[in-house]
Amino acid sequence: MSSPGSDETRNEPGEAPIWHPAREWLEEDEGDEDDLDYTVPSTTMETEDDWEDDDDKPPHITIDNIQFELTRDDLEEAGGAHPRIPAAQLFELLASSGLQHILRSNGWSTNIVGDDGDDESDDDFDASFIRRPRPRRTGGADNFPKVPSDEGTELMGAGQFGTNPYYVDRLKKRKGVFAKNLMWRELGIESRGLRNRASQSLSQQLIPGSVADKIIHYDARSYSGQFSDDGNFFFSCAQDFKVRMYDTSNPYEWKYYKTVDYPFGQWTITDATLSPDNRFLVYSSIRSQAYLATTDPEDDSDPSVLDFSLPPGQRRRSMGSSHFGIWSLRFSGDGREVVAGTSENSVVVYDIETKQPVLNLQDRHQDHVNAVCYGDTSSPHLLYSGSDDTTLRVWDRRSMADGREAGAFMGHTEGLTYVDSKGDGRYIISNGKDQTMKLWDLRKMMTTADFDRIDPNHYTTGFDYRFESYPDEYYEPHEHDCSVVTFRGHRVLKTLIRCHFSPPDSTNSRYVYSGSEDGKVYVYNMDATLAGTIDVGSATVNSRPREPDVFASYDMGGEMIWRTCVRDASWHPNAPVLAATSWNGWGLSSGTCTVHSWNNGAKDDEGDPPIGRSYDDKLRDVPEFNHFREHAPPPRRRPVRSRPVRRRFFDEDETW
Repeated sequence: MSSPGSDETRNEPGEAPIWHPAREWLEEDEGDEDDLDYTVPSTTMETEDDWEDDDDKPPHITIDNIQFELTRDDLEEAGGAHPRIPAAQLFELLASSGLQHILRSNGWSTNIVGDDGDDESDDDFDASFIRRPRPRRTGGADNFPKVPSDEGTELMGAGQFGTNPYYVDRLKKRKGVFAKNLMWRELGIESRGLRNRASQSLSQQLIPGSVADKIIHYDARSYSGQFSDDGNFFFSCAQDFKVRMYDTSNPYEWKYYKTVDYPFGQWTITDATLSPDNRFLVYSSIRSQAYLATTDPEDDSDPSVLDFSLPPGQRRRSMGSSHFGIWSLRFSGDGREVVAGTSENSVVVYDIETKQPVLNLQDRHQDHVNAVCYGDTSSPHLLYSGSDDTTLRVWDRRSMADGREAGAFMGHTEGLTYVDSKGDGRYIISNGKDQTMKLWDLRKMMTTADFDRIDPNHYTTGFDYRFESYPDEYYEPHEHDCSVVTFRGHRVLKTLIRCHFSPPDSTNSRYVYSGSEDGKVYVYNMDATLAGTIDVGSATVNSRPREPDVFASYDMGGEMIWRTCVRDASWHPNAPVLAATSWNGWGLSSGTCTVHSWNNGAKDDEGDPPIGRSYDDKLRDVPEFNHFREHAPPPRRRPVRSRPVRRRFFDEDETW
């Protein structure tokens, strides 16, 4: 999951693991090259010395001829004044506020050096200060794709994605409003085709609003959440290694169903996938073993282990060994197989019945495979995989004697974070760290022969999406871009933001949508114009009290702030309802799943229970959260940069 060309800080053998709030890459045990394993990172900083260098002399940061010396200040009262903040924490704040980008944009280096003048890797400092300088680019807004997209407009006109306004309305410039479409549908006096067109036009206008029907709170960041294919089931994955399941047969009134755990997980639950019949859930962490659990709430048996690292035909070995991590999982349309993308730069297909891998595609991707999916819901033969090497590969299992892909898509200039198929074996979308989402047509893929002559690393900057914004001048059109439509506006930062096609029944397949680091869900028409946004941040701000044990994000004035990063969103297949799973809370320290429905722009609801109420993970009302929000001060409007959370626990006699 690392960015191409970025440096990854490793722990020396024998050292305690250094926990980093944005580190989602693997921890390698350098003491045993034959058996790589993982150590769960600690989220507790016992003493202030844990944040400082262990050497006798304090390190310093040299920026050209400017030297910053880091002292060992203790957190203590100074004559009744405010507590003193160590310089190491100050530099973390400066890095999160854009100091690094300002310095590098002016050609300055940001290296950490010891007193002897030699460069050294210091794990106690923020990794954003030890990135290699990126090449300067000469791109910018003039190179952005045209909006509206001509190709996307043609697709909409052809009926592939949604319906066009009736030609008479277009000719006479009449506005196709919701009330008029509803009237024509209810009257039913036109032909069947016209009535169907009115119904389709009606459904595709029902974009969920920003006001949240309910806010489900978790004490850990929420990484993903999806409805089942029939809409009767919803699951969400959180950083506390739990997957919560809910009954959503009534999409407006959810019921808690069940919770399953990932024992001895690494960092977080990375993904989960539900079988087509809703009977089984497979979920993964940054390990090569996934778990298969039943969704039956009456079944409390232990989940089954699916070892994706096994060679075909070999029985499962003992636990405790993990050679790679799984970033992405998908069930096949027939429910017999699961495909996984791994940190070993590979794609693995696992057979559920035989409990062993049946296909391992290696040595083609040059970096982590962050996302995988099946191309056709009716066939397991077509696979897609998106990688940090900036490419989207197409695999056809019917013609893989040489282990090579059938073709590839190029167009992203940074790594891919997610891929989603329309399910028709033709169209696919991908999110990239170059802050774009792209639509691809299988008929326009590059052949393997053409692709092998191109070096994908030539077009990437090595930008690290976890720490900084992506400047406009970094954007350059890819010389070999074979995408159909490019969507811009959302922010693919901090984590692997996910994107999806909107469902055919509730939206007439009219849209594509994506989460965003700025706390919103962006909904796009197929011509790349913005159809609407769902502001999860505004809907949830101050919806829970601040926990006293959280050392989190502060703005430049020293005040802790509420931040929201929407990592995933799921549109209900049969109703105008969307569920967004987010890193959400004070300093991004917790998580939420918010339920949004279409309400024609109303800010309030006369129904019962009232909208916007807070619930715990089992959908029990939390009165103290609701009381806090009712009496909380208005949110700050000035945009600020933030850092992910550090949790720190103090002794009773320690002063904050």
